[in-house]
Amino acid sequence: MLTYEYKLQGNRAQYAAIEEALRVTQFIRNKCLRLWMDEKRIAKNDLQAYCAVLAHDFDFAHKLNSQARQAAADRAWHAITRFYENCKSQKPGKKGYPRFQRDNRSVEYKTSGWKLEADGNHITFRDGCGIGRLRLIGTRAIETFPLQQIKRVRIIKRAAGFFCQFCVQADRVIDHVPTGTSVGIDVGLKAYSTDSNGHTVDNPRHYRKAEARLKRLQRRLSRKKKGSKNRLKARQRLAKAHLKVQRQREDFARKQANALVISHDLIAYEDLKIANMVRNHHLAKSINDAAWGQFLAWVSYYGARHAIAIIKVAPHFTSQNCSGCGTLVKKSLSVRTHICPNCGLVMDRDKNAAGNILKKAQNGTAGHAGTDAPVSA
Repeated sequence: MLTYEYKLQGNRAQYAAIEEALRVTQFIRNKCLRLWMDEKRIAKNDLQAYCAVLAHDFDFAHKLNSQARQAAADRAWHAITRFYENCKSQKPGKKGYPRFQRDNRSVEYKTSGWKLEADGNHITFRDGCGIGRLRLIGTRAIETFPLQQIKRVRIIKRAAGFFCQFCVQADRVIDHVPTGTSVGIDVGLKAYSTDSNGHTVDNPRHYRKAEARLKRLQRRLSRKKKGSKNRLKARQRLAKAHLKVQRQREDFARKQANALVISHDLIAYEDLKIANMVRNHHLAKSINDAAWGQFLAWVSYYGARHAIAIIKVAPHFTSQNCSGCGTLVKKSLSVRTHICPNCGLVMDRDKNAAGNILKKAQNGTAGHAGTDAPVSA
């Protein structure tokens, strides 16, 4: 499944209609969730049928396309099934009990309720919400795909405006050119990543660089009167600044992951529990800024597209063991150089860890190929 995204251009009345569609989607999802809470043995089909009841009882719900109402019910069912799966697998901690949504930012149409013009530059939403004809701003040629391949059309609200996503049923085929090389990578805070060959990538620290401006915008927001138009404008400026950092972080992660996959036939990395690592309040901000999870997810995604081996290994003792002889050399986080008293190996701590990661993968330590990365915001 490929996702093509465009920015939507319309007038104020159309944007207000989109906002109404978002509120109706949230209403239907929450009502379906309430039905599941109040009654026993509710299945997915029951929620689908309940959409017709809501459309009959509420005129504003009837305006939304029928398949869009069903997609809203699917969201409620997805939250329910995730809760069931977490309980069944005995996931530690909170199981993710479904919650009511307060700020829905997307509405999803399936195969009806919209029409794409032949030039691929405009789309018309034809349900009762009154969104109408909008211009698509982007460089992707969505009109080259048959309409039968477009399975979903989403309208997404972000700080930078409204966007339209087309989910196309198509396989991305990439012919990987074998390089005959394998590599282990160790992610960190001083260097974004270090591989077993000693190559390092500097940590861009996007949030740290933008932190002063974000704090200034946050202070301006806090000074505005609640409910005023100036407060709304300040909030939008702050949201756009955060969105810029998010996009910078994702763009960097994707480019680094793609470059890594193209140049190797096997990639090994640590199966880190990042959610546990950010409990360290001294490092949480830096770890979140580095976004290791996003980077490794894209490594797995591109690895699957290129059909190369992406192997996760257990992180135990990768920094402590010597990559030359295997001797345990204990060191704190402040010690950045590995010095082995047994074989005399001296090298950077991260390079030593990357070497151990690659050895674990080559020795058959349990791992698996990564799956597709999540859809970007």
